[in-house]
Amino acid sequence: MIRIVLVLFILSMMLSCQKDDNLLPLSTTPSIRLLKISSDTIKEFQDPLELLIEYEDGDGDLGNIDTDINSLFIKDNRLDKADEYYVAPLAPIGSQISIRGTLNITLNGAFVLGNSASEKTYFELWMIDRAGRKSNVIRTKEITINK
Repeated sequence: MIRIVLVLFILSMMLSCQKDDNLLPLSTTPSIRLLKISSDTIKEFQDPLELLIEYEDGDGDLGNIDTDINSLFIKDNRLDKADEYYVAPLAPIGSQISIRGTLNITLNGAFVLGNSASEKTYFELWMIDRAGRKSNVIRTKEITINK
C-alpha cells in the first residue's frame, strides 16, 4: 500500500512539473507598466505624487549595486532632462532569472514653473538595465499642480 501511494505521489509531482509550452519567456529588455497614480491634482511643494509601476525583465539585471549608477528615469514634460534615481538590484547579482514585481515611487517637490496659479504636466518613466537595455517609456495622465 505504501508503494502505491509513493508511486502515485511521484507521478503526480512529475505531471505537475511539466513545462507549459504556451508560456512565453520574458524578454531580456525590461518592460514597465503604470499600475496606479495617487492623484491628478497636487499642491506644489506639499503633496507627494505616488506612482506604482510593475516591472519585468527576462534576465533579472535591473538595478545596480553601485549607488552612483541610476536605473530609473522620470521626466517632467515641462523640462528638458529627466531626473535619475538609484534602484538597488531587483534580483541577486550574477543570477539570470526572470523577474516581475512592483516599485512604489514617491515624487516630492513638484512646483509651478510659471507665474500662473496652476500648471498641467505629465511624467514619462523608463528604466535601463545593467546591460544598457532601455525599457519602454510609460506616461502618466495629466497632473495639475496648484500653488
